[in-house]
Amino acid sequence: MMPNTPDGLDRALAVARQDSVEFPRYLANHAPMVLMALDRLGASSDRLDNWYDAYRAKNGLVPLPPPVAPITEETWRASLGDRSREADYRAFFTIEVQRLGLPLAISQYLPTLIPGVAGSALHPLMRLAYAVLNNDPVEAGAALGYWATTYLPLPAAGRHPATTEDPGQVLAMVGEIEGTRGYEVEIDLLWHHIRHVSGLTGFAPLVDRLKFTSDTPRLMAATALALFAGTMDFSALHSVTGLHWIRLIAPNLENPEPLYRAFWQVIAALVPHIGFPSLPGPDELAAMRAVSAPPWEDIKLAAIASNDEHDISLVYSAWSEEQVWRDSLYRVVAARRVGLI
Repeated sequence: MMPNTPDGLDRALAVARQDSVEFPRYLANHAPMVLMALDRLGASSDRLDNWYDAYRAKNGLVPLPPPVAPITEETWRASLGDRSREADYRAFFTIEVQRLGLPLAISQYLPTLIPGVAGSALHPLMRLAYAVLNNDPVEAGAALGYWATTYLPLPAAGRHPATTEDPGQVLAMVGEIEGTRGYEVEIDLLWHHIRHVSGLTGFAPLVDRLKFTSDTPRLMAATALALFAGTMDFSALHSVTGLHWIRLIAPNLENPEPLYRAFWQVIAALVPHIGFPSLPGPDELAAMRAVSAPPWEDIKLAAIASNDEHDISLVYSAWSEEQVWRDSLYRVVAARRVGLI
């Protein structure tokens, strides 16, 4: 397969940006991010076009809605979470990123947006991470606009004592919260589960239970990988990919701790949906790592050939994370996800 060219990716993204960030009912449009992941995995320009056409037809993507009214530096906080303002927010942030530059725009605006990271089940975080990866200011503007228009607030930090340095213990605490078992949501979407669970009275202290240290990002990554390896669950998949996205964005923040904390709240809120899993122990993880997995090039080719956006997202994030954390279990779970194990 011939490698893609920047022009091919730029052209595909220009087409994809004409679509709304969500499609009915309230599902995240992955197209721009997956096109960039496919490009990084080595897909050809033809494959980008064919994948997008198939994705658009399958999901019934809808155009960017019409603008309502201009948003300014003085008024941008007033309509957070209002999906009708998507075009307005995307226009505002695109101008701001071009005015300030991508790193400064993130450092200036993201601290206010971080408490709403749960919106659209973390996919604005995904879009911003890929914009940073590709150093794409137009995509960054769209991502910040996406974040603002789907903003979903979580309980505030700084009100309760820390009790553990283990991110896994925080996830285990969710099972002790009244109301986390047997609840119902109006639509079976991840962000509806997140909204319900994070709104329970006993959930609020969780944001502070984790003592944050310089080692916390590594511990979170290891916990997320264990959670996904032990369950291969769709919700748990987002814990692995989401930490990859944060790692890309974090250098642009003076203090990334609030983003890590808010993200881990989201994963905690999904624990009931995953089924209150127990994390695999050291021996179980060692056995998983010992499984014979094909080389990354074969896994990448399988991902490129897949029309499942989560196959592509997981493979690219797992490959990227293994290069940082040096854990071969990333290759095993990636191969399993695309059916090679």
